[in-house]
Amino acid sequence: MTPLRAHVQLTKETGGQLAEGDGLRKEPVLAVEAVGQACVVRLGGELDLYNAPQVREALAEATADSPQRVVVDLSEVEFIDSTALGVLIEARANLNNRRAFLLAAPGLETQRALEISGLDRHFTVHASVSEALLAKV
Repeated sequence: MTPLRAHVQLTKETGGQLAEGDGLRKEPVLAVEAVGQACVVRLGGELDLYNAPQVREALAEATADSPQRVVVDLSEVEFIDSTALGVLIEARANLNNRRAFLLAAPGLETQRALEISGLDRHFTVHASVSEALLAKV
């Protein structure tokens, strides 16, 4: 088990809360899993400057083997800042087929951040992970 996968498993066991520290913030990477020839990265909590390195590492791992598609599940993200949006852009650039990097299920605040930044016109955004997994890339 890679250190990232072990870390994700640990956070699953602690209910998505950081196991160390004050426990006030959710762990940003909730899961990284293969679904057929796709990789689904489930993010949550507040995505910002402080945890961008963890998100960057998870997305780098997800794109490393050039899967058919990478789906980023944003359904549990409560806040996303410009640093975290930049991490999504970086990860997308790591794929040969950039259309294969899909965002799924953003909440209202996340959708608003994508719209204000103009990134909703550059990323393909789906209403659910299952819709993103079935979409043509």
